[in-house]
Amino acid sequence: MNLLESDLCWLLLPLALAGISHPENLNGAAARTAVGTGFVYDAIYLKHDTGAGHPERPERLTAIVDRLQQKGLLQDLVRVKPAAASLEWVTTVHTPEYVQRVKKSCQAGTGYVDTPDSPASRDSYEVALNAAGGVLSAVDAVMDGSVKNAFCAIRPPGHHALKDHAMGFCLFNNVAIAAKYIQKKHKLAKVLIVDWDVHHGNGTQAIFYDDPTVFYFSIHQSPFYPGTGSAEEKGTGKGLGFTHNVPLAAGCGDAEYKKAFLEELKPAAAAFKPDFVLVSAGFDSAKDDLLGRMKVTPAGFSELTRIVKGIAEQYCQGRLVTVLEGGYNLESLAASVEAHVRVLQH
Repeated sequence: MNLLESDLCWLLLPLALAGISHPENLNGAAARTAVGTGFVYDAIYLKHDTGAGHPERPERLTAIVDRLQQKGLLQDLVRVKPAAASLEWVTTVHTPEYVQRVKKSCQAGTGYVDTPDSPASRDSYEVALNAAGGVLSAVDAVMDGSVKNAFCAIRPPGHHALKDHAMGFCLFNNVAIAAKYIQKKHKLAKVLIVDWDVHHGNGTQAIFYDDPTVFYFSIHQSPFYPGTGSAEEKGTGKGLGFTHNVPLAAGCGDAEYKKAFLEELKPAAAAFKPDFVLVSAGFDSAKDDLLGRMKVTPAGFSELTRIVKGIAEQYCQGRLVTVLEGGYNLESLAASVEAHVRVLQH
């Protein structure tokens, strides 16, 4: 029996009945008395129906939650309840026309938004707003001291979403919206986005390509979907030098990733000195993933997490929120997230 069958009421019903909007520890203790790692998850994310056989499926999240419960990690995480992101924040990144198109496409039951590689159901617009909003809730929890850092187990993913177009399973660009939210609501000037998904985050890069206040670092398989992310893509205008891509050949694993983080990410972060760190945590770079051809192990993800956490601790008081992107082999995904969360917690 998985978590959703056995313990769904314990995790979700008390919060729903109480109408609690602030973070609460999973064992019932007030989050403000804890300094733990936040965890964004809600059953609403399971309502994004991508169709039978699609790799980006609800079971991705149930596998993660089950694994964290089985390993005894879930009870020590601080539950951060998501809420739908307001259009005020979504439209800092996406055009109002695009947002309305997502809404209408979902409500009409067309089965996808813009292209068939971005499947959507009637509930997907609401779910996508809660995915973006879940990351904003995590940011708030870090900023008010309720948690020291946070992991967001959300879907649909976001890093391929452009300002006016869906693609690659993504509807709204969750991490990009969070970066704007950090700057506009919390008045922090500089945001570092680290993207270790096996696919290049073309949407995130495009949104901030001329922006010197957001540093985008991506390590990804190349050549591969979506065809962007060469080392020559470094930004434009005032944003020149604030995009850093590390394309790697298929088959690379822990050693190559760690080397890039130590020799390229750390010096870039030292020069940039971020005020907040976001991670597009795609675990499709894991060994045995269904879509990627990389070989990063759970131990490798531990090392990457440790390096990024160290950057946040050195430059911005540990302010760090990590956001699920890809990862399609359920066993590899769950094991990788477990390794990732263990480092965040300690």
